[in-house]
Amino acid sequence: MGDSMKKVFLTTAIIVSMLATGFYHFATTDYSLRQNEHRRKLGAVYMTLNNPFYEVIDEEIRTVVENHGDVLISRDPALSVDKQVEEIQELIAGGVELIFINPVDWTKIEPALELARAAKIPVIAIDTNVEDDSLVACTVVSDNYSAGVQCAEHLLKNSSGGKIALLKHSQARSSMDRMQGFLDKISANKNFEIVAESECLGQLEVAMPVMENLIKEHPEINIVMALNDPAAMGALAALQNENRSGDVKVYGVDGVPETKEMIFSQRMTATAGQSPRQIGKLAADCAYKIFSGEPVEKIIKLPTKLISAENISAADLEGWD
Repeated sequence: MGDSMKKVFLTTAIIVSMLATGFYHFATTDYSLRQNEHRRKLGAVYMTLNNPFYEVIDEEIRTVVENHGDVLISRDPALSVDKQVEEIQELIAGGVELIFINPVDWTKIEPALELARAAKIPVIAIDTNVEDDSLVACTVVSDNYSAGVQCAEHLLKNSSGGKIALLKHSQARSSMDRMQGFLDKISANKNFEIVAESECLGQLEVAMPVMENLIKEHPEINIVMALNDPAAMGALAALQNENRSGDVKVYGVDGVPETKEMIFSQRMTATAGQSPRQIGKLAADCAYKIFSGEPVEKIIKLPTKLISAENISAADLEGWD
């Protein structure tokens, strides 16, 4: 047998052996990216991820998306409207099939929503509304107006009057609704007066110096209503620095674990607790209803629960609701 015939015989024998053992199937299986072509890509753009509240929402959405075998691409514009619009444009160009949006500015986000509509990409607003809700398929939020009312009701029940400072974030509709609920509830009682208010973007590191300035300019302040818990914690740090932490009532909204510890130890007055886990899960569930052609509610409002020294226990301190 010549060398060429030996090579043909050997090659044939190897192929037969591979067919018999299954190695041929292994060698010819397509392990390219094509096997993942069925996976959907979804995008999520928050106002910031420098807040544990949004981290928890993202975690819940991601769990649902990945359980469906799909991919979630999350972006953090760090409170920049322009950057948020750019990130949405990038997600659209990248082929996402749905976008979750937590707008930095509830009015200025409209051009980005128009782009998504033109690309036939549904949008779900989370945690705060957009100005034109016809541009989103669904909005999932807490009842933010009620959260402000709950804080005011606790204040009215536990104080006969006072001088109030407001820590706001007027670019966010959720913050505006909370403040309006608070103001509407206390407005009938003339023993309470708003003596100062300032923007803080809902950020601890911004709220702290803002509160330090307010308390120096208005030493009569003895009540603080903060739009969220990070702002409330910034206010508490400022008050501690000014040796005023014991005589000023501080309210927030969220139910951050660290805030609940402060309420339990009576360093903070109360917070209207939200459930970022429910917000994230419901938003993700709405996405898959949209994909399957099922109807979704235009707006879903989740109730908040006031957490104060009167109803908190050690068992409540761990984690988010």
